[in-house]
This record gives sequence, structure tokens and C-alpha cells, in this order.
Amino acid sequence: MDLQLFAEGDKTEDATPRRREEARKKGQVVKSAELNSAVNLLAVTAFFIAAGELLFAYFAQMTTRYLLMDGSLLTPGNIGSLSLAVFGDYFLLTLPLFLTALLTGLLVNYLQVGFLFTTEPLNPQLSRLNPVEGFKKNFSKRSLFELVKLLLKIFLVGIVVFLFIRNNLETLLLTLYQDAGGLWETIRSLTLDMSLRIAVVFLALSLLDYLFQRYEHNQNLKMTKQEVKEEFKQAEGDPQLRSRLREQQRKIAMQRMMQDVPSATVVITNPTALAVAVRYREAEDEAPVVVAKGAALMAKRIRDVATEHGVSLVENKQVARTLYDQVEIGQEIPVELYQAVAEILALVYKLR
Repeated sequence: MDLQLFAEGDKTEDATPRRREEARKKGQVVKSAELNSAVNLLAVTAFFIAAGELLFAYFAQMTTRYLLMDGSLLTPGNIGSLSLAVFGDYFLLTLPLFLTALLTGLLVNYLQVGFLFTTEPLNPQLSRLNPVEGFKKNFSKRSLFELVKLLLKIFLVGIVVFLFIRNNLETLLLTLYQDAGGLWETIRSLTLDMSLRIAVVFLALSLLDYLFQRYEHNQNLKMTKQEVKEEFKQAEGDPQLRSRLREQQRKIAMQRMMQDVPSATVVITNPTALAVAVRYREAEDEAPVVVAKGAALMAKRIRDVATEHGVSLVENKQVARTLYDQVEIGQEIPVELYQAVAEILALVYKLR
């Protein structure tokens, strides 16, 4: 029994470049949302570490200014301009943070996917309403991985927070005796330190998630042997059709070649096995050019057309064989054959 009959439907072949390109056009690419979140958290934390003091100082000045504002200034006439001023202050305060998150998200997406614009994922799909497909998704390998990833994330973050609090418990207890300024500075420093640790844990988990997404993407794109054969057939064309095209091209080339035989100066023969038509026009050609060549029946056709149009036939076995083997149609003869062909042309001119 041929076991390959049972293995034919198995997707054991890696996806071809064409299959990957088609999947990309449909929006099926390797992308980890966890990686976006982790890098964003890391970037925002780094932003607060680098520029947090400036933002907090600006926020303190803004809050102090509004709290000390004279209440008599709040009149129906200037409430609009005052609202715009407040909005402008908060906009300037939050703009750097939003820009950091936006640019980081765009950069991470570009590094994962590259530039890709497609509306294919937005198209409605009836398969999404199929309860059977939904049940399969809920109990699929991806769902299991997502559950394990969530539990692992909670576990690792819990460990990081527990160890951080335990190592900084004394500092936290001392905040009970600090003034407002010292308390704020301690809480800010501890929060950023813990956020940085959590971001690093998320980044490590997101890299594992990206590797899994890449593995699953490659598995989903795998093809059967038959699919590879069909794609190759579509890319290269049907073998019978290619054969017919080649035959048609050969016929067209032969017709064009036979049309050039009357323009030849001489046809050098072998005498019946080969025939090579050579043209030399002193005003146009730098060297003699082979305009047609053939063997057997094609050689007979070349000789017949030459005879019909008054082209001289000269028998020279060695020159005919060399020209047939070494020179393609439309090419000039090699330098080493100049003298031999010149003698043949001289003979032709003398006969004329």
C-alpha cells in the first residue's frame, strides 16, 4: 500500500514566497500585541524617569496658579477663555506622554510588520458567526497558550511586586514620618522603580509571545505537497501550454529566419547535413553575419529557398560545421574564421 496517499493531505511543506505574500495582503502577519504593550510600558516608564521631574514641577505650578486664582475672575464673560487656558495647560502637560506612547507603538508595529495597509481584516466573515468555529477557537492551542500566558504574567508580576515590597519595606514604613515633599519623592521613586521591573518582565514574556506567534503563523501557512505543485503549475504555467508556446515561438523564429535567407550572400553547406546562410554587406556589416542555419530537413529548406532566390551555395564541411556549432543566428562570425569565409565570399563574387 502506498502510504503517500494518506500523507498527501498533510501540510508538511513550508509556505512558498507567493503564499506568504498573499497572506500578507490579507493582513495575516506575525504580530504580538504583548510586545507593543511591553515596549510602550517600558518607554513611558523611561520617559517619566528622564523627564518626570519637569512634568511634575509644571503640574505643581499649574495647580498652584489655579488654586490661588481670584474667584472674582470667574465671570460669564471670561469663562470661555479661562477654559481654553486650562485645556491648553493640560494639553502641553500630556502631549509629551502621548507622543512617546504613539511613536513607540508605531515603531514597534513597523519593526514587526513593516509598512502594510489593508482592509481585508475588516471584511465581514460568516465563519466568525459559526458556533462550531467559535467553540474550536475557545479550546484551541492558541487559547491554551493565552491562558498559560495570562497565568504566568500574573504569577511573575506578583513575585516581582512581593519581592520589591519586601526589599523596600523599611523605606515604605519611614514614609509615615515624612513631610509631604519627602513622601511624594519617595512614592515617585519607588513607583518608577517597580514599574521598570514590571516592564522588563512584560518584555521578556512578550518576546516569548512573539516567538510563539511566529511559530503558529508559519504552521498555519504550511502547505500540502499538492498545493505546492498546483502553485508551481500556476506560476510556471501548464506544461502542455508551455510546450505549445515554445513550439509556436520556434515556428515564428523559423519563419523569420527563412525570411532572412534571401538576403544572404552565400549558403555554406556540409553538403546535405548542414546549411549556414551568411550575409555580408560592406556598407552595413562590420563582419559577415549568420542569418540562418539548420540541419537535416531545415538545411534542405534553407538550400531550396537560397536556390529559389539566386543565393550561391558553396560546399565547405569544416567551415559549415564550425559556424553551425559556434555562431548563433544574428551574430557575427568569429575572428578565426575571417580568412576562410573571406575566401568563400571571394569565390562567390568571382562566380557572379
